[in-house]
Amino acid sequence: MSKISPLAFIDPEAKIGENCTIGPFCFIDKGVEIGDNNELMNSVTLLRGTTLGNGNLLFPGAVIGAIPQDQKFKGEDSVVVIGDNNKIRENVTIHRGTASKGITKVGNNNLIMENAHIAHDCEFGSGIIMGNSTKLAGEVIVDDNAIISATVLVHQFCRVGGYTMVQGGTRTSMDIPPFVIAAREPVAYCGINLVGLRRRNFSTDLISDIHNAYRIIYNSNLRIPEALQQIRETITVGPEIQYIIDFVGDSRRGIIR
Repeated sequence: MSKISPLAFIDPEAKIGENCTIGPFCFIDKGVEIGDNNELMNSVTLLRGTTLGNGNLLFPGAVIGAIPQDQKFKGEDSVVVIGDNNKIRENVTIHRGTASKGITKVGNNNLIMENAHIAHDCEFGSGIIMGNSTKLAGEVIVDDNAIISATVLVHQFCRVGGYTMVQGGTRTSMDIPPFVIAAREPVAYCGINLVGLRRRNFSTDLISDIHNAYRIIYNSNLRIPEALQQIRETITVGPEIQYIIDFVGDSRRGIIR
């Protein structure tokens, strides 16, 4: 049985799962779907189009499912889908999609810190830490296990690779490839995320291969297609190296330099 404060507003057409706690002054809009074992502290707002998975913890002031801050938005139906076991801290905002994709996605086991923003049509993976006041513009993609520090600004349509570490205060209008540290002003490649990879139990040989792949990309003076071909010819191409090749080769905005 769920525990719902009498001071919360829940639309009759909302669906609430089992064993949820919904605090005072929460607002649950028409058509919202909430799974099991969620806790919404006071003053959380879930607006139309929101689906919340299981085991999430939402702190006061979080707003999920507001309409996009996009001048092209014309009121079309769209959604935001949140996975399981996320911690969404105070005053976080996550907007629903537009006609572009129709959906904003957030995966599982993420920590999204105070005052962060995830805009329309973003694809936000799992196992991510996103720092205070970091802002993602529309249609940004963040791959699994990235760490994005505080007050980072990510331009629309950018992609942040998995297992990255993005320094606090960074601004980027280019893609940040996987397994690296991104820092400085303007943002630049600052080596691979060695500490993070070791913490994730990457082997010494694999870390060496990742390092060598980025040495070819950044230090060989080869154009990207030739650099990727040299990686294929000189490094064992397992899943992680293929991820680098695909990410860099498919980058629409270009990678940080």
